[in-house]
Amino acid sequence: MIIGIDASRANKSLRTGTEWYSFYIIQSLLEIDRDNTYILYLDREPAVDLATALAPYTNFSFKILKWPLKYFWTLGRLSWEMLWHRPQVLFVPAHSLPLVRPHRTINTIHDIAFMREGNLYQKRKVHLHSRFLKVLLGFFARLLTRWHYQLNSLDYLKWSTVYSLKHSQRIIAVSEFTKQELLDTYKKVDAQKISVVHNGYPKQIYRPIEDSQTRRDCLSKYGLQEPFFLYVGRLEKKKNTHTLVEAFAIYKESHPESDLQLVLIGNAGYGYDEIKYIIEEYNLARVVIMPGWVPEEELPFIFSAATAFVFPTLHEGFGIPVIQAMACALPTLISDIAVLHEIAGEATLFFNPNDLLGLTKAMNIIATDIDLREDLKIKGLKQAAKFSWEKSAQETLSVLTAKK
Repeated sequence: MIIGIDASRANKSLRTGTEWYSFYIIQSLLEIDRDNTYILYLDREPAVDLATALAPYTNFSFKILKWPLKYFWTLGRLSWEMLWHRPQVLFVPAHSLPLVRPHRTINTIHDIAFMREGNLYQKRKVHLHSRFLKVLLGFFARLLTRWHYQLNSLDYLKWSTVYSLKHSQRIIAVSEFTKQELLDTYKKVDAQKISVVHNGYPKQIYRPIEDSQTRRDCLSKYGLQEPFFLYVGRLEKKKNTHTLVEAFAIYKESHPESDLQLVLIGNAGYGYDEIKYIIEEYNLARVVIMPGWVPEEELPFIFSAATAFVFPTLHEGFGIPVIQAMACALPTLISDIAVLHEIAGEATLFFNPNDLLGLTKAMNIIATDIDLREDLKIKGLKQAAKFSWEKSAQETLSVLTAKK
């Protein structure tokens, strides 16, 4: 069987959630499958690490599909490719589909927070140098969606998800929570069409690392000093990062003797200005460290050095950083939301993400209770062991190759 995969997201240089999912699910599929042939469609030359990771496998090839625009590669260029050269199966590891595709097309929907909590998203307009082209694309966007949607990022998420649910033969949801949200929100969707395949994590990378010179060098590189609370994820409203910073400010005021710092790893997103304002308002510049995006191979050294991982997110489809933290034997303090109960089980300390003082209290508990942290380390390692990219790939392959 010939399986085509939209690998454009796996080919990004600064990967985050969906991009890492694409990268590892592709790599793991090739590791376990010698029977099928894979064509990986890219929007540019393969990144060095992607090419290197896939080099051992002979049953795949890259196909670079050039496209003059910054946007709509999947909708436009991949559709053109599908018009003339269709694989037997097309897998898109994200919510959007090409307009032209084989009958057997499967895609992954990671979450639909934009439907439940649209205020957490920014309506980014498409930036084009040519006003004529912008007007033209805007017109076609309205025409294509029967005048229901406009040319902005939030409307694109809404339209493309509806389109995928209607036109994909099968849908992969990354959690039972996401599947149920899809069924609750889109009443016409057949539950039998949606398969749940949990995400994984690279076990060769995320593991406990005892104090070492390499670990110390990594901390020094980013100006980090133990002890510290750690957050990993985009710095944005959806992740509720501003509440974490404010809770930390209150914690520091209540415990002036504490030398704990707060480390926020990730790129800035919608709502970052509020985070900066809180840092300035509470004079936290010296104790809130923001290294930006950090390469994945360095993250385990930082995870292993932290006192606790704090994840105040308001909405997730899965929550990969929680599993990464647990795999590094880092105690976790996370939002009391349904999907994180599904993922973390009883291996964490939960808090209400909308309760500022409750979060402050929880931070104090986990910072001072050594026995609790040791208990969460053990439980976390056991919980993380339930997930792997190999398991995810096996279940994904079953969906891709199913007869119906």
